[in-house]
Amino acid sequence: MQYNHQEIEKKWQEFWAQNQTFKALNSSDKPKYYVLDMFPYPSGAGLHVGHPLGYIASDIYARYKRHKGFNVLHPQGYDSFGLPAEQYAIQTGQHPAKTTEENIKTYRRQLDQIGFSFDWSREVRTSNPEYYKWTQWIFIQLFNSWYNNDSNKAEDISTLIAVFEKEGNLKVNAACDEDIISFNSEDWDSFSNTKKQEILLQYRLTFLSDTEVNWCPALGTVLANDEIVNGVSERGGHPVVRKKMTQWSMRISAYAQRLLDGLETIDWPQPLKDSQTNWIGRSEGAMVSFAVDGHEGEKIEVFTTRPDTIFGVSFMTLAPEHEIVSKITTDAQKAEVEAYVEATAKRSERDRMADVKTISGVFTGAFAIHPFSGEKVQIWIGDYVLASYGTGAVMAVPCGDQRDYDFAKHFGIPIPNIFENVDISEAAHSDKEGIVIANSDFLSGLKYKKASKLAIYELEKKGVGYGKINYRLRDAVFSRQRYWGEPFPVYYKEGIPQMIDAEHLPIELPEVEKYLPTEDGRPPLGNAEVWAWNTEKNEVVNNHLIDHKTVFPLELNTMPGWAGSSQYFNRYMDPRNENEIFSKENIDYWQQVDLYIGGSEHATGHLLYARFWQKFMFDRGLVPVDEFAKKLINQGMILGTSAFVFRVEGENKIVTSSKIEGLKTQPIHANVSFVNSSDELDIEAFKKWRPEFKDAEFITEEDGTFKVSREVEKMSKSKYNVVNPDDICEEYGADALRLFEMFLGPLEQSKPWKTSGISGVYSFLKKLWKLFYNGEELSISNDAPTKEELKTLHKTIKKVEEDIENFSFNTSVSTFMIAVNELTALKCNKREILEPLLVLISPYAPHIAEELWSKLGHKETISFATFPKFEEKHLVESTKVYPISFNGKMRFTLELSLDLSKDEIEQTVMAHEKTQAQLQGRTPKKVIIVPGKIVNIVG
Repeated sequence: MQYNHQEIEKKWQEFWAQNQTFKALNSSDKPKYYVLDMFPYPSGAGLHVGHPLGYIASDIYARYKRHKGFNVLHPQGYDSFGLPAEQYAIQTGQHPAKTTEENIKTYRRQLDQIGFSFDWSREVRTSNPEYYKWTQWIFIQLFNSWYNNDSNKAEDISTLIAVFEKEGNLKVNAACDEDIISFNSEDWDSFSNTKKQEILLQYRLTFLSDTEVNWCPALGTVLANDEIVNGVSERGGHPVVRKKMTQWSMRISAYAQRLLDGLETIDWPQPLKDSQTNWIGRSEGAMVSFAVDGHEGEKIEVFTTRPDTIFGVSFMTLAPEHEIVSKITTDAQKAEVEAYVEATAKRSERDRMADVKTISGVFTGAFAIHPFSGEKVQIWIGDYVLASYGTGAVMAVPCGDQRDYDFAKHFGIPIPNIFENVDISEAAHSDKEGIVIANSDFLSGLKYKKASKLAIYELEKKGVGYGKINYRLRDAVFSRQRYWGEPFPVYYKEGIPQMIDAEHLPIELPEVEKYLPTEDGRPPLGNAEVWAWNTEKNEVVNNHLIDHKTVFPLELNTMPGWAGSSQYFNRYMDPRNENEIFSKENIDYWQQVDLYIGGSEHATGHLLYARFWQKFMFDRGLVPVDEFAKKLINQGMILGTSAFVFRVEGENKIVTSSKIEGLKTQPIHANVSFVNSSDELDIEAFKKWRPEFKDAEFITEEDGTFKVSREVEKMSKSKYNVVNPDDICEEYGADALRLFEMFLGPLEQSKPWKTSGISGVYSFLKKLWKLFYNGEELSISNDAPTKEELKTLHKTIKKVEEDIENFSFNTSVSTFMIAVNELTALKCNKREILEPLLVLISPYAPHIAEELWSKLGHKETISFATFPKFEEKHLVESTKVYPISFNGKMRFTLELSLDLSKDEIEQTVMAHEKTQAQLQGRTPKKVIIVPGKIVNIVG
């Protein structure tokens, strides 16, 4: 019987689906193990062969853990809100839900055909109301919480109100807005309800604020920093400008230190931890207050990590968007300042941070007063200072900071030297270790640490500053001006946000005619006719009924892309629970993700936000642990091998790379599907695909072929180097695809795809099949295995188990190949060897393993068969095949017991008939014996 991958794979995929083989139980006597992939966004293009890499790795581990006796949870779903579906809706008018549903069907078909052991009974989709009901619910919990710095956790807002009622806010130590007014209990009692709500909004963990955001007019939405590349939107490459908008934000900054500390408790890749550490950006220093000359009451707050250098301040630089700029700019400088502010608004924060070469700025005409010397200090604006980082102001010490130094040199600002015996004529001196402060009044003669402490002490004594730990981490903007996202469960009463009671969730997306913002600039939900909240009927009603008495306007923004992915891993534990986000029993049983696999590009996005939500939910007693994933692995990329032809400039000619010498040419991507394994292009197919070249002259090689140039690049539709897994599964099968993707190299590394390489893996599967079949007949022996067969099996068990535990899946595949080759050479068909071999291979190639397992007479699936146990004794050699040499030349081999002594080895060898034939009666001069290695007869 021949190996028929199509028939076998279809059969077992249907079996797993019908029998719900991989459905996990929420309680079991077995130990639990939770394996999770970062769930995919279902794009219109479907999967290419690069996408399943992490899924295959996690599936191998999930299947392995089942073999090891674990109750494995391995769910899958879809992060199904997203900009692509909305952009398609804007272009075509097709509702994003319909586009998403079609895309999900493609994804599901492709995922199923690769043979993943997902528990599909737990599937979630972030765009389904029954799912985002709980995203809305968590938003309400965040709104109804505040962060108590004394208890170092989030607490119910009612506990804060109780404090206000008892003693006001004078002793409250909370994560909150900076412009909080002080009040006592009597003041609180006298405040109107609206005033109380405004104050509470300054403490809540999700709150409204006027925030500098990245606004993309073309997409009609705010973008996160990680959604902008080189100053334009990652999606579509549209211009992005900075502007102030009233936005919902999450007070993630309250968790900055805990997010840092938590990194020490989880097994995540160090580069990813470093990314989060740098993003959070903890630094120690001082807040310093500079009064503005001639503007009573106006102050510029600055955070510095070098309070020891305060006497080196010769100017200040403000972010162009700093709110004080317009107040202090002189009439003479106004036009220049406004022009600079407008130009800066067109650059993203990332672009400004990355541009270290350009020196630009404008003097405001205003001066600050030095807190110690009383001297006047120029106030400038410069785009290298960001409003979102620190206070949006820098006390510039040009002698100790190269950027300040370059700025001062460029604009002719004084550069006082406050370092003893340090030359700053050519560059700033930024090293703080070993320096002694000079020309700095009471700090002169002190080293960095002592000077910093004394500076902070004097700042606090004068009431012009204080010591502070600062974090770069900003509160996360949580609003998007788009349609296809979670609606907020919020309506507005007298301008104050009100939460809709949880019992009325979900608040579903309304129907709209247009998916673009309204003509007056409101978000797309402003196009909805039925988008108001009736507080008497507790339902969404028509907008024309708004009377601000019982019917109120609903929030028009939607939640960002990371909302739905910030707790999906917990919802998988109890996805069909309609009454609570998950039961206590289920969350206590599954606890957290044991193994999480996904891309490193999510380091400062999803992975940081998810950790924040988990810690919040832990504080509120909703989850038992404050980190959601014990172990994380970032899989590398599978790269595409692009194909190029070259167009001769000014001529209708296409040439190969061998013909471009002396010509001006432009490289053009060719679709890899038109290129054979010898890199030869199907010219006619190319012409049909690119009709603008239908009359072009293709300059071929002497043999008439046209060979493309190859280059390894990211696999992408735009590079026409995508390989569809459907084609691979059709020709070679899912088992071959799974094995080949693992065989390409270490999981964490990027590696190029080359379809021609898969034939070797396919040949291996056919060779495995032949171990069981002699022609058309199943040929299995129940005879006891030989020592060599047991040795092959047990060295394979040992290596494969070690490889899986270390996630070194690529070396397992080569181990399987070696094992099958050895067993083929031994003509092994022993049940005692082949059954455990199938269990070893099953996580990697589950379809062929299931088929052969059933052919051996098993009625149950192989999925839960016990993983073979390694026995050392089968690798312990009892004999040694010695090379028997005469005068250094090996003449024959002899298998001898390793227990023999030197004398016994010599006696046995000398008595052997082949030795006698070689000596022909001569007596050797000596016999050299190295036990366990060689025998050499000299003379």
